[in-house]
Amino acid sequence: MNVVTTSLSGVLILEPKVFGDERGFFLESFNERAMRSVGIDVHFVQDNHSRSAHNVLRGLHYQIEQTQGKLVRAVSGAIFDVAVDLRAGSDTFGKWTAVELSAENKRMFWIPAGFAHGFLVLSESADVLYKASDYYAPQFERTVLWNDPQIAIAWPLDGAPIVSAKDAAAVPFAKADVFEGAGK
Repeated sequence: MNVVTTSLSGVLILEPKVFGDERGFFLESFNERAMRSVGIDVHFVQDNHSRSAHNVLRGLHYQIEQTQGKLVRAVSGAIFDVAVDLRAGSDTFGKWTAVELSAENKRMFWIPAGFAHGFLVLSESADVLYKASDYYAPQFERTVLWNDPQIAIAWPLDGAPIVSAKDAAAVPFAKADVFEGAGK
């Protein structure tokens, strides 16, 4: 597996080894030993699968307690996947990074606890799978406004995005609950 570091400490782009021939391909989408060897030493407890249409924008979501690390990949279509640093003690607090994940490039995105996560569907539709390191806890879920000018994510929009009512009513970054005492 090839590991690409990002501008946010702990957020990684993972490029699995893909073995392909005229029949198709094979890859390991998760191997605990391999993940541990690149610094991802978490126990995943939940797998999630979403399907979204073109220009659907989901996020920016996180849980303030029962924090979740997420290992994200697109198994059909393509997405612009984003992580935003919400660790108040971090040198990159309030900064973001992104990667295109697609069925074609087979990349994965590791987003540790302490970050908000969101994505925009670039293709006609996309199926996104992600492993979570803690269970979904709606009482602790928070949402930061996807287009907050302080964060200024450069979403590659094709017209107005399609967002849920929850995401449209999200709080601006300045009012968001953040993770105190986080590492650098």
